[in-house]
Amino acid sequence: MQELLQEFKRSQTSSAPFVLEKYDSLFQFVVKQLTQQKQTITAAESLTAGLFQATLASVPGASKVLEGGFITYSLKMKAQLLDIPATKLQEHGVVSQWTAMQMAIHSAQIVNSNFGVGLTGAAGPESLEGHAAGTVWIAVNSPITTVAQQFKFAGNRADVRKKSVVAAFNMVANSL
Repeated sequence: MQELLQEFKRSQTSSAPFVLEKYDSLFQFVVKQLTQQKQTITAAESLTAGLFQATLASVPGASKVLEGGFITYSLKMKAQLLDIPATKLQEHGVVSQWTAMQMAIHSAQIVNSNFGVGLTGAAGPESLEGHAAGTVWIAVNSPITTVAQQFKFAGNRADVRKKSVVAAFNMVANSL
């Protein structure tokens, strides 16, 4: 697994086509660990628009750990579905550590999951709120803490979204 994660680290700044399926063992590891620990997970996704949850659901046995989640592409939906104050979202911006953390925390609370993941950013090709395409914030809310990390991914829109999914799975794995 370490070798795979080292390869992912190198791929973050590469514009070469990114293959999501190459990381199936990471996805399987997360589902297995969540299942063994009797933990559940949800997500609030913006730039990935459901790709994190679809990837999770592609793993056999995912129904034991995933009950549902959110696609909150717009600021309006982040406020409405996740009950995050719109004024605070406007103040911090959707491409921010604060917003990613609120997405992770609120999604976990609403679904009553042990883990919540928040993914937000600028997939591209244009910048968003002054942030260059490829700027992504991911947060993971666990029973112990909430952590967030910023990423700067290279590649086209699809590759930025796929890299965001792998980064989120890696963050969850590190929180288990």
